[in-house]
Amino acid sequence: MPAPRKFTHQQLQAAALELIDQEGLAGLTMRALAARLGTGPMTIYNYVDGREGLERLVTGAVMAQARWSDEPSGDWRTRLAATAEAIWRAVRAHPNAIPLVLTTRSLDEEALAPAEALLQALADSGRTGAELLAAFRVVSGFIAGFAQAELTGPLASAAGQDAGTIVARMADLPAQRFPRLIEIARAATGDPQTEFRAGLGILLAGIDASGPHPD
Repeated sequence: MPAPRKFTHQQLQAAALELIDQEGLAGLTMRALAARLGTGPMTIYNYVDGREGLERLVTGAVMAQARWSDEPSGDWRTRLAATAEAIWRAVRAHPNAIPLVLTTRSLDEEALAPAEALLQALADSGRTGAELLAAFRVVSGFIAGFAQAELTGPLASAAGQDAGTIVARMADLPAQRFPRLIEIARAATGDPQTEFRAGLGILLAGIDASGPHPD
């Protein structure tokens, strides 16, 4: 009879996510995870398949935090918007994990559930096959890109600088050379949710207008 497992999958995920939140990507190691769980590194190898397994723990933990209504009521646009915002909220809550969310290929069901929900909403718009894939890439790319822009875009806050300081510095750029950057700096609301919803609205309008194309 096998010995009972010391840690649950959820415990491993929670510890890995806390580790990357506090220590960043460089701090995500088998040894560090073992220390956080109060055990030895060799014990962790019984649960996690090396670096790739560590990264899957993190991406699964992030995606598991995406919460949206799974009620079938409402049109596909409403359901798509709710799912997209839920994914964005989960991702932006863990900025150190964003590179892993963008690059780690996981077949864990919890990591795939949000993508399936997006696809179902898009499928309900009448898209199938290649058109469904294209629409999915556009929406998922927007979510990931928006989360990244908060960290690395021209209006991203640097260490020790608040949003007001960033806007003021942008406004001091040469007006003739950078008129549009100055314009968006002045228009920045400081409320990422408002900007996300506005951008997603533009995207959904484009998807809706393009419509599925029968073969």
